Amino acid sequence: MRKMAKRRAWLFLTVFLLPALVSSALGEEYSFDIAEFEKKPYHIGGYTELRPVLFGLDTDAALYRLRFFDRDEGDTTAEYNGRLQLEASLEKGIGRFFVRLNTDYRDSYLGQSIEAVFYDGYLLLKPSPTLVLEAGKKTLRWGTGYAWNPVAFLDRPKDPDDPELNREGYIVATAEMIRSLAGPLQTVSLAPVLLPVDGDVNDDFGESDHLNFGGRIYLLFADTDIDLLFLTGGSRSNRYGIDFSRNVTSNFEVHGEYAFLRDLRKRSIDSAGFISEKEEDAQSWLFGLRYLTAAETTWIAEYYHNGAGFSREEMEDFFTLVNRSYDVFQATGDDALLRRMRGLAESGYARMNPMRDYLYVRASQKEPFDILYFTPAATAIVNLDDNSFSFSPEILYTPVTNLELRLKGSWLHGGSLSEYGEKQNDWRLELRLRYYL
Repeated sequence: MRKMAKRRAWLFLTVFLLPALVSSALGEEYSFDIAEFEKKPYHIGGYTELRPVLFGLDTDAALYRLRFFDRDEGDTTAEYNGRLQLEASLEKGIGRFFVRLNTDYRDSYLGQSIEAVFYDGYLLLKPSPTLVLEAGKKTLRWGTGYAWNPVAFLDRPKDPDDPELNREGYIVATAEMIRSLAGPLQTVSLAPVLLPVDGDVNDDFGESDHLNFGGRIYLLFADTDIDLLFLTGGSRSNRYGIDFSRNVTSNFEVHGEYAFLRDLRKRSIDSAGFISEKEEDAQSWLFGLRYLTAAETTWIAEYYHNGAGFSREEMEDFFTLVNRSYDVFQATGDDALLRRMRGLAESGYARMNPMRDYLYVRASQKEPFDILYFTPAATAIVNLDDNSFSFSPEILYTPVTNLELRLKGSWLHGGSLSEYGEKQNDWRLELRLRYYL
């Protein structure tokens, strides 16, 4: 049955990508049409991709035991992913409508699934050069960080392993009022945001039956971009933030973010299995830089402090209790404790970067050795609390127009009871074939 499922997966994904690959391979004859250079009132685009992934499993890790205690996956497991992301926009007069639909196909140890989600779908009105009105589903993209954004109070979190991916937005109503000034303060803008949570509307944002109010004040002061941000309303605790970005030179940029979160609820478990929940204020911040060398090597480095994260001792207690629960299951067959721990993992301990201090470093080289359309890169994410880390080299190649090939590997390393040491896999290898429409 499993082999038949994989054959169906490959057949589906081949059909998924076949039109794009054939179109890319055949190409089109060159023609010149002045109308092609005129701005059209509409745009249709997106991409389709195939992404098989092979995981090398760590059968002694706590998160492997938690996820696979009731099944035997062996030393490796494969996952087959397909994605079709379509976007379209239409402009007329003062209005613009934009929509982005993301469809994901996955075949993994959990079975096959297809999920289609509107990432964005909003209407924009610009009645004057200094006023913009928007309503609908939208990703606001607050913050200046590359891998993390502690001040992105109204956005879903990035995946630091692939931070440039588009994300699903929330249903909001927002406006932006802009004013240009003379002197060191060159530009000021005010952008209030309303985000309702009620029933099926933004139901994963927080507590229901609230109309949340947030906002961003943007300042361009002495060639430095500054944002002042806030969120209140009841679905989440009140929070306030500031970020900045400045080009020190044409090839050197620095940026940072600071967030203060009031009365944040935190749920944790100790090594004896006692669950506690407390409310406390938390501070998170980030400082980073981006540097382009004369040889066209781009360096990105960021230090991230997550004030809402777990301490080293709290994570060690969790992993210790998982291992004890697994020993009980092995001895008695009782999986009640493991299922209880699985719920806690999904609510916090197993999320991306659950601890407090991280370092992100990425280097990418454009067309080394004069190999056109070829970009190698490497990324390291280090947990500074327990010294565990992930290291991910990759190569990106665009052999023909609109076709992008990426081969990426990831190796995880860490000691016993550390974050990356207790992940369910030791390594990962993936191939991404993406064709832009």
